[in-house]
Amino acid sequence: MFNIIGMIISGLIIGALARFFYPGEVGMGWLWTIGLGIAGSLLAGLITARGGVRGGFNRAGFIASILGAMVLIFVGRMLNLG
Repeated sequence: MFNIIGMIISGLIIGALARFFYPGEVGMGWLWTIGLGIAGSLLAGLITARGGVRGGFNRAGFIASILGAMVLIFVGRMLNLG
């Protein structure tokens, strides 16, 4: 239960930071922002972990999650999804 709550809170923070740092306006609601942050974390985890499982907070992973979310914003705009 606490893992889900933690994932939602971290998704909100990561998604909000990705929207803040992304150039231009990103029009989406808070639920989409949470989903964006969670998906950005998953994308960054798939790229950086290379099969290993790591727990805890990692600054490099946090930055990679924000960059992953920004990549998803870019891809969504290129596909005219938002």
